[in-house]
Amino acid sequence: MFEGATKTELVLGLAKQLGLLRVRDLPSRGIHPKYTPPLCKKVLLTRTGRGLSIAADGESSIHHGLAQASERVPLGVICLLSALQFHKLGTQSPFKAWLALDRRAARRRTGYLPLRIMHFSGDALTEGIEKHFIETVLARLYCSEKTIADCFKYRNKIGLDVALEALRDCREKKKCRNDDLWRYAKVCHVANVIWPPC
Repeated sequence: MFEGATKTELVLGLAKQLGLLRVRDLPSRGIHPKYTPPLCKKVLLTRTGRGLSIAADGESSIHHGLAQASERVPLGVICLLSALQFHKLGTQSPFKAWLALDRRAARRRTGYLPLRIMHFSGDALTEGIEKHFIETVLARLYCSEKTIADCFKYRNKIGLDVALEALRDCREKKKCRNDDLWRYAKVCHVANVIWPPC
């Protein structure tokens, strides 16, 4: 693909091809990580996090922050407002990446990444997880039905209007099945909030 290219050209080519360049992936491609700092100084690469860079003239996706968050906190699960944005539900466009972590998980330094950590436990943490590649990073996030249930569970933090908007949008776009929504509502203990008793 990059036959006859210099190491710096290879690094730049990979950054453009992958979107998010992880320094730890370079040795497996026969490139020493020492080639990235000079490219950052020349403003050919932009450092977006520890060990993470993008091509300065490259385009990152709307979910670039989620890719970074998934890379830095691999045990985290993209949730709430970030999951809504990923599933294209509602009108939320959060500045921070919202991640769910186990209540007992050790605190981890994430550098200057803007994160909002939510602590989940039991089935509320483990149920409804999907895996998607976001800019070459394998990210874990909750399915649309579980995200809706979480929004109702944390309605005091994100707002009931956000949860209701997401539920309406999910139904209009036919992105959720009532059976699955009911199951996750019971997991999150919000079945009576989503469907109040008559």
